[in-house]
Amino acid sequence: MAVKIRLKRMGGKGEPFYRIVVADSRVKRDGRVIEEVGFYDPKTTPATISVKEERIIDWLKKGAQPTIVTKSILKTTGLWKKFAAQ
Repeated sequence: MAVKIRLKRMGGKGEPFYRIVVADSRVKRDGRVIEEVGFYDPKTTPATISVKEERIIDWLKKGAQPTIVTKSILKTTGLWKKFAAQ
């Protein structure tokens, strides 16, 4: 089973916010998830980002692959450097 760390879109039309989730890569974007590990709201200034650092690092160690956008969010929070340093 290939596991991805990706965004799940929430909110109404024109008012998106996203949950950062761990999900099987074969599941639909807004489908069943394994675990919710964060929150991302691009509509605020600056963008609101909240992550569960220990859970994300744990999933990355287990081999979960972040998507391109999720990886850039992890770099913004400094979590990607923290993972790479281990």
